[in-house]
Amino acid sequence: MNSKKFNTYIDSPVAEYWKELCLKEGTLKHFERGEHFFREGEVAKHIGYIEQGTLKYVACNATGDESVMGFEFTGELVADFPFSIRGMSARLAVVAESSCDIWCVPTATLRERLAGDEHLQQMVMEATEAVFNTVYDRYKDLYTKTPQQRYNELISLHPDLFSLYSLRDIASYLKVTPTHLSRLRRNVEL
Repeated sequence: MNSKKFNTYIDSPVAEYWKELCLKEGTLKHFERGEHFFREGEVAKHIGYIEQGTLKYVACNATGDESVMGFEFTGELVADFPFSIRGMSARLAVVAESSCDIWCVPTATLRERLAGDEHLQQMVMEATEAVFNTVYDRYKDLYTKTPQQRYNELISLHPDLFSLYSLRDIASYLKVTPTHLSRLRRNVEL
């Protein structure tokens, strides 16, 4: 597999800090498929390091239809960054796509530490910047790349994606219909 990651924030040096924090201070929690790690409109209770499993970031429109905005994989972090650490409500939800084991650190604990811990403040700032860069690049790709290009890049980073997520979720993430996604799969330009 390509050494470049789908979630580019994970290549940031600050990601190692959060991983170590979760492993050192966290509690291992299990989430079943379909269970929420956090819900839209609520302050996320934890940040976590995914020991095993996959999750998806979803947002709902006014009629309740879900749009997939991102994916998380084993060995990555899951959080509502920086909103949960600031005590702000989530603008989207994170749902377990498979059975997951996640090392969780309470955001309330981090919130209490934040005011007096300059190193933690720096780590929050750096993590926010890394997540922003990932999201901004994806936003730019929506405007500058064709669905076929976005599909090809996604599959080059995760050739096993269809074994981890549904066709419908992948189509939603790519902002195409499932029928269009099927056409893209037939026209692979790798």
